[in-house]
Amino acid sequence: MTPPLLSRVADSVYWMARYIERAENVARFIGVNLNLMLDLPSGEGNQWQPIIATTGDAAAFTKRCGEATRESVIEFLARDNANPNSIASCVRAARENARSVRETISSEMWEQVNSLYLMVQASNPQSSSVGDPSFFHDIRMACHLFQGLTDSTMSHNEAWHFIRVGQALERADKTSRLLDVKYFILLPSLSDIGTPYDDVQWSAVLKSVSGFEMYRKRHGRIAPRRIVEFLLLDNDFPRAVRYCLGRADRYIHDITGTPPGTFSCSTEQRLGLLRSELDFAPVDIVFKTGLHEFLDALQGKMNKIDECISNDFFAQRETP
Repeated sequence: MTPPLLSRVADSVYWMARYIERAENVARFIGVNLNLMLDLPSGEGNQWQPIIATTGDAAAFTKRCGEATRESVIEFLARDNANPNSIASCVRAARENARSVRETISSEMWEQVNSLYLMVQASNPQSSSVGDPSFFHDIRMACHLFQGLTDSTMSHNEAWHFIRVGQALERADKTSRLLDVKYFILLPSLSDIGTPYDDVQWSAVLKSVSGFEMYRKRHGRIAPRRIVEFLLLDNDFPRAVRYCLGRADRYIHDITGTPPGTFSCSTEQRLGLLRSELDFAPVDIVFKTGLHEFLDALQGKMNKIDECISNDFFAQRETP
């Protein structure tokens, strides 16, 4: 019989997965934005500020760096060790969590996260600070390799399920933030709505979650309403919010052994409620509520789920 998982180990593998996913997402956002700059008809404009907003670091960035330029944003999000959400900080934190549970993860996983850390540390500061797309592509591929090794070399036990919960919640959070930013920051002018300029930006949103080809296969032409429905409510695309929360709910039930549709802790209860809300929320209702208001409430609920996970599974219990 497999011994029960220590709360310390569960906490470490959960955050290891979230940090890897966060680093991959930041690298993806920067890489897509670098390519977007080549397609925009009127230069860069203010297309770097939304990237900061997407990661939730706008206040810290403004205080430390001031104006959002290509160089300042990339430096802040890629290499700044003082920014806890930078690629460098996330990879370092993932490596530290992996190091503390080397007896739980596979040797291949440890070697890959260590290689990723060394790659980030050894990156050419000059090339990455001016935006070398290959640097961010390599980060993404290294993160994908780590995730693939996790599936193929680690037993799909309790620890693996916590890894997948962390990954799913991080993905859902980043997709919701990206949608929120697009509607309220990314579009520079209402006159651009429906123009080729708008299509380029919405295509960039889809590419930011590697969803461009899958969206086109499902819906064809670029249509903002369809894109919101695809990224928020689709139940097949692996970076859609509904899909991610459904997976997180399934993994939590696998951990607790509670039958689906029931709950034994606040995490399962809140995840079930949020899943039901998305299962029965047609996109028309989302827009009638207000997309920003809906997404803002959604992010608050996901943050509360993260708190519940910590309290239900990671908190140190006093011995009676």
